[in-house]
Amino acid sequence: MRRACIDIGSNTTRLLVAECGDEQLHEVHQDRAFTRIGRGIASDGTIAEAKIAEVVGVVRAQLECARDLGSSEVLGVATAAIRRAANGAELVAAIESACGLRVRILSGEEEARLAFVGAAGTLGHRPAGALGVVDVGGGSSEIVVGTAPHDIGWWFSFAIGSGDLADEYLRSDPPLASELAAARAFIASALQGVDVPPMLEAVAVGGSTASLRRLAGSLLDAAAFERSFRLLGAERAVQVARRFAFDLERVRLLPAGLLILEAVSNLFGTALQIGCGGIREGVLLEAGA
Repeated sequence: MRRACIDIGSNTTRLLVAECGDEQLHEVHQDRAFTRIGRGIASDGTIAEAKIAEVVGVVRAQLECARDLGSSEVLGVATAAIRRAANGAELVAAIESACGLRVRILSGEEEARLAFVGAAGTLGHRPAGALGVVDVGGGSSEIVVGTAPHDIGWWFSFAIGSGDLADEYLRSDPPLASELAAARAFIASALQGVDVPPMLEAVAVGGSTASLRRLAGSLLDAAAFERSFRLLGAERAVQVARRFAFDLERVRLLPAGLLILEAVSNLFGTALQIGCGGIREGVLLEAGA
């Protein structure tokens, strides 16, 4: 069966269309738009009307694309920025009114579970022991330890994502060493005292993580982190975007995402494999279960 998932995140609004069956997914189409809802939240905690209208337009176009590609079911989810916005329900209602799509606002626990299911279900093998997953979003990050394909043993969600971290700490282009140090200290304070269960393997997913495959390779170990920070600290965002064929907006978010991943890798005590699936894949795998 062909299904689709539209994932309204803090940085991007993404569409995944896939053939679903036998606990497997075969990607048909992916699309994304940098809607940056997290940045569009005002001081009173509300999403601006113009931003709501923008997101509705993006979702409408993605929904039409999913239907044109033969999706029999389209599922909608929203994550941290919408969850914490004072008028997140207004955004969801506007989408349903304009497009007929019901969007579910995920809790931190649901984000963690779906990221694990999506990462484990697209890993390509069944780990012989516990699997750790980190999902770096725009407005929050989730870390999970469990047994593939869907048994969650432990999870933790913290309100630091690549979008918020970049906006608050990494304002120079390229980021200054002092900015990176301040952001690193902020992440360390959020993870202080977090006791993660042991694991055999660890996988990283999320928008920044997927982009890092081109920059750093398929394994984020100490050497890969060092290479990536050196490059992102030496070249302006436009140069990195041109060199690696990235969206400019994604390059601006990459140092923040990399800092979060480095901190979680240290917390896990192991290198991170760059995964092939996350929340959207988890939504579709659960729908077909």
